[in-house]
Amino acid sequence: MTRPAMTRQPARDAPFRAAVAIASLGGGRYRAELGPHWTVGPKAHGGLLLVLLVRAGLARLEAGAPGAAPDPLAIAADFLRAPDTGPVELHTEVLKAGRTVSVVSVRMTQDGRVMLASTVTAGRLPDEEPRWADLTDLPVEPPADATDPGAQETVFGLAGSCDLRFDTSTMAFSRGEQAPPTLRGWVRPRGEEADVLFALLAGDILPPTVFNLGGRFGWAPTVQLTALLRGRPAPGWLRLEARSRTVRGPWFDEDVSVVDTAGRLICQARQLALAPLPSPT
Repeated sequence: MTRPAMTRQPARDAPFRAAVAIASLGGGRYRAELGPHWTVGPKAHGGLLLVLLVRAGLARLEAGAPGAAPDPLAIAADFLRAPDTGPVELHTEVLKAGRTVSVVSVRMTQDGRVMLASTVTAGRLPDEEPRWADLTDLPVEPPADATDPGAQETVFGLAGSCDLRFDTSTMAFSRGEQAPPTLRGWVRPRGEEADVLFALLAGDILPPTVFNLGGRFGWAPTVQLTALLRGRPAPGWLRLEARSRTVRGPWFDEDVSVVDTAGRLICQARQLALAPLPSPT
């Protein structure tokens, strides 16, 4: 069977743009390829999966109203299974097509099984300056003492696909210490400026906050994630702050704020996830 063509740029020039390419299969279905770079271990990165869901939802709306070019406002996704690298299909259904807000259902399947189920809400992102905001006090750019995970001997996988820095003062787990479950950092794509879809991915790019509590390291699978997109980012680094409010039993929550160089909130992401099993004593 001949696969539909995708327009791609070499990954070394624009790894994010290449990774989120989709191709129409007709009938509201799209195809994407989960490559080997945006991964956590052998599995595709959750933030990248969100972007593909949103891209398919927006493409479906644009197909029904050529020239409309809606913006993403929110996505709510249930992570049913963790996709492997390789091809996936995205099945869309328009639930509402409105002048202010439209809603699309998007399901990601692989080998005939549903991996993620979501709704994508679209409309117009505001251009006005915020009337009020309470945001992170991180500097606009990472300081010289920020941790570069890509420079470490054991490379944090995503650090090979984008520029990522961690606020060293919050990374207690990397020093074998314990601290409150709050992590901060900076991220930007390579070879292109960040757009609202990259900001969506950035809302799930820091290590799990529960690492700071000690004894819990490893895969922390997302069960449900809801993200709100609040504006288009200014050029430059995106500032990240993630914190957990409660860690109880196997469950923890994580709230992430993504702020641009202009000091504007661009993305808010909240997820419910399973904590890694405690290390044996």
